[in-house]
Amino acid sequence: MKKSKFLLLPVLAILACSKDPIVENEESETQLKPEEITEQLTEVAYPDELGPVSEIYYGGQLMPVEEHNGNYIYQGDIMIPANQTSKSPQSLILDQDATPQRSTGRTSGMWPDNTVYYAIDNNLSDKNRVYDAIDHWESNTSLKFVQRSGQSNYIYFTPGSGCSSYVGMIGGRQNITLASACTTGNTIHEIGHAVGLWHEQSRVDRNNYINVNFDNVRSGTEHNFHTYETSGFDGDEYTTSLDFGSIMMYSAYSFSKNGEPTITRNNGSTYQVQRSGLSSGDIKGIEAMYPGDGGAPSYTNGEYYTISGVTVLRANDLWYFWTKYGFKRVELKNDRWYWV
Repeated sequence: MKKSKFLLLPVLAILACSKDPIVENEESETQLKPEEITEQLTEVAYPDELGPVSEIYYGGQLMPVEEHNGNYIYQGDIMIPANQTSKSPQSLILDQDATPQRSTGRTSGMWPDNTVYYAIDNNLSDKNRVYDAIDHWESNTSLKFVQRSGQSNYIYFTPGSGCSSYVGMIGGRQNITLASACTTGNTIHEIGHAVGLWHEQSRVDRNNYINVNFDNVRSGTEHNFHTYETSGFDGDEYTTSLDFGSIMMYSAYSFSKNGEPTITRNNGSTYQVQRSGLSSGDIKGIEAMYPGDGGAPSYTNGEYYTISGVTVLRANDLWYFWTKYGFKRVELKNDRWYWV
């Protein structure tokens, strides 16, 4: 499971390309072929469409996204809030006397007090898959899911063309879309994104464990195998090796054009992915992100973290950022980084 030392969701505070805040999904629910979700076990936001691929900056990191009607999709099912992106790099560390610009819905990415508020669209079919997925999360982690009663930040389970979610708390209402073919396991996966988890197969050390067979990848979907290292995020993980049992792991046949595996173990064999529930590695990571007492996650000296869009080193209980002149001390105030 991707260590959310990619921990707090990177957030861009100075917006070059601002769009309207996220609004309710007005699309009607459509049917997916069951094998598109249940056999491949790879969640996809738009399973029957290929959108143009472009590169955007999100939280200061460059990443390839697929565009669908103004929506940015990363790695198949991850929604990127368009109003928090830019087409060019932006400064994320300010001088002490600088006045930061405000942006709608800017957050640090974690759900405060281990509490996730949610609501369910009345038009969503089979609401039990949502309740069952929430029960699984509450039974295995310290997270609590509470039906919204006026809270401004919440998850909204709504029909869509596929399975998708934003990563972490982005501010305001954020959709988790579930087509009819999205199962309870797919819902557990999408909730994983919403609380801050990314995909397992894109961890920085993946080449030690798997091969991506691009010859078998459907044309136009190669960007879905992008790694977090490519974006500049740190590669530290909660598990010492790639967790094939993680509910956040891609299927071996994800985005295959010919029925042959797109991901294999290094020895050439395939593996069995699962959507039954959280793995022990998933749970370990969530426990570190959301301690049982509801307090802030702990930081270890000598390790790197990505917080509010900036990758920083923890040393002597202080924060440092690497520049061409060496490490410079920075500090975090109100979710913004400042030079010291």
